[in-house]
Amino acid sequence: MGTTIDVWCRDAAGEAAARAVFTQVEGVCSRFLPNSELSLINRGSQVRHRLSPLLAEVIRAADVARSLTGGLVDIGVGSAVTAWGYDRSFAEVSDRATLPAPQAQPGWTLQGGFLQVAAGTKLDLGGIAKGWSCDRSVEGGICVVASAGGDMRSAHPDTTVTVLDPWGSVAAHVRLGLGALATSSVTRRRWKVGGREASHLMDPRTMTPVETPILSATVVAGTAVEAEAAAKAVVLLGADGLAWADEQSWIRGALTVWHDRSVFATSGLELAA
Repeated sequence: MGTTIDVWCRDAAGEAAARAVFTQVEGVCSRFLPNSELSLINRGSQVRHRLSPLLAEVIRAADVARSLTGGLVDIGVGSAVTAWGYDRSFAEVSDRATLPAPQAQPGWTLQGGFLQVAAGTKLDLGGIAKGWSCDRSVEGGICVVASAGGDMRSAHPDTTVTVLDPWGSVAAHVRLGLGALATSSVTRRRWKVGGREASHLMDPRTMTPVETPILSATVVAGTAVEAEAAAKAVVLLGADGLAWADEQSWIRGALTVWHDRSVFATSGLELAA
């Protein structure tokens, strides 16, 4: 998954089970493993695909995330991510001299266990798959807390999370308890394309890297998939992100760090001392 996975389990059996969940999800959902189910779909010429039960569940979660965010968080941006140079593990991504050709808008639907994709649409399940794996591990009783690349799910009432800003300083201590938290940032994975700064976060409205005054957003919600989707949406909405988050009943609180190091939060975010 290109990140560090941390789990807090009651025993070694739980740790092994959690490792198996993340390994299985990566094997199915990774766009970097050439023989993963997702890679085969992205490379295929078919427009309708019968999905394995696991991939169907993950894409169903992505469909919910797309709906909750009004289409702002869309796994169909895979062609743009690839065209802008993030076509391999990030450690191997390098600057590119020219801008890519415009990419078509995402087009995909899920009906039962079947996925229908429009020509040119490729899927990127990175953030959703990480959040879904955290949710599955905790909801299944495998571990008490699971954290993967900025996404966290907790079943411990005393869980508190220290949120760092892009410069490594403490932005806030958030009281999470039972629930989930996710941080989305445009500072950790950056490179240059045609002289322009690029990040891994693509805007489905333009199919180009997001342009936003917000460097990172942290959101607390009921599940890690919801928190992941909301954090991305806040970054994509920029100056309007926190106001949007404050209007969503499914979001418990949100915090943003701006390009000038300012930190703002919604009134509902529960902070710890």
